[in-house]
Amino acid sequence: QVQLVESGGGLVQAGGSLKLACAASGRAFSGYAMAWLRQAPGKEREFVAAISWGISWNTNTYYADSVKGRFTISRDNAKNTVYLQMSSLKPEDTAVYYCAAAYHRLVVGGTTWDYWGQGTQVTVSS
Repeated sequence: QVQLVESGGGLVQAGGSLKLACAASGRAFSGYAMAWLRQAPGKEREFVAAISWGISWNTNTYYADSVKGRFTISRDNAKNTVYLQMSSLKPEDTAVYYCAAAYHRLVVGGTTWDYWGQGTQVTVSS
């Protein structure tokens, strides 16, 4: 089992950047595929990005079309942490961002994950 704690959210102007972090507790972090999802007010939770399990420098990444080229997901297994670097932020990126994990399972674009963080608010002003 793994527990996830997000940090790094906040208020930023359009065009700005933020870096989210998700710290995981528990064992075998490298065996977990990790993802970021988001939920805006009145909307369903949606997939943002995911990174496969394995060695930090030998993983695959996946992105929603809406964030491709602007967001970068990465992981540091030594720190049990996954990151989401967000650049060129837009007001439509405003949402609560959730970190999620699944052991040796990754469904690209999927919103069904085994473990979830509590979420961190990202607000992009125009």
